Amino acid sequence: MITTDILIIGAGPTGLFAVFEAGLLKMKCHIIDALPQPGGQLAELYPKKPIFDIPGYPSVNAGELVDNLMEQIKQFQPGFTLGETAVSYTKVDDEWFEVITNKGTVHRAKAIAIAGGLGTFEPRKPTIENIADYEEKGLEYFVKEPEHFRNKKVVIAGGGDSALDWSIFLSNVASEVTLIHRRNEFRGALDSVEKVQDLKNEGKIKLITPAEVTAIKGDGKVEAITVEVEGQEAYDIETDYFIPLFGLTPKLGEIGNWGLNIEKNAIVVNNALDYQTNIDGIYAIGDINTYPGKLKLILCGFHEATLMCQSVYNRLNPGKKYVLKYTTVSGVDGFDGSRKEAEKAVVKKID
Repeated sequence: MITTDILIIGAGPTGLFAVFEAGLLKMKCHIIDALPQPGGQLAELYPKKPIFDIPGYPSVNAGELVDNLMEQIKQFQPGFTLGETAVSYTKVDDEWFEVITNKGTVHRAKAIAIAGGLGTFEPRKPTIENIADYEEKGLEYFVKEPEHFRNKKVVIAGGGDSALDWSIFLSNVASEVTLIHRRNEFRGALDSVEKVQDLKNEGKIKLITPAEVTAIKGDGKVEAITVEVEGQEAYDIETDYFIPLFGLTPKLGEIGNWGLNIEKNAIVVNNALDYQTNIDGIYAIGDINTYPGKLKLILCGFHEATLMCQSVYNRLNPGKKYVLKYTTVSGVDGFDGSRKEAEKAVVKKID
């Protein structure tokens, strides 16, 4: 059994920053996430894409932001249960919650913070017969590590920002990139559409529109796809990878059955105080919650995590007054014995 002060469900940026804020208050955290690595959407969907609205960072790659958050919380020694999803919770007594994952791992905590982003993501899959037979065998729904496609033939299907952006990026990585869309028009950033046009003119991207991929062929792995072009006969294209980028469908999963107030696939919270749900001791922070004026931004999630931790501190330490001190004054003491502090002023006479 894993025991902690705050059990955080979701290892995205909001969940990771909550570990830091909890650590400042001497509270330990453990994180559950369905993905095999921390980072949430940032690590899974667009690790190489820049983010421009993080305070203090004119531009930071999503993966780099995750790395920085992990470094920031390292001294507070959080625990991780990765590759598992929270299935059920029970209130053991007045002090403890118990949460069990889909693999049977038992966690006990004095408070729960749901920081699951938009929920569990499921890719929208094309309607191709036996598509499941090729998943992770040349059929990929995400681009996690671009170098994986170095000097390979890649076919991308889709007409949105993801399809455009990854076609552009992989044009300098793969030996051959083919972009297929069922319409002639693309729904994406204008500069991305124009860049794809330029790369097509330069011969770095093959563009097939309006067309659809109707079949995948190969012996145990993707070797070719069948393209059906409007007004023409279907034909095969040899490829090492097929990447359909048709978007994602977010779902709350089992958490949606916990008796929480849900509104449009998001958890309703009390934003006037501490982002607590209708269940005492269970909070929801980040993109997964909703309240009047809600903005789904990472910096808003950081703010919500901070106030949530203050509330949990008061919950765990009733009657104990906490005096807020800036880290520039108080420094940061880690659970591993480390300390970070500003350089102290030196008292010295000037002759």
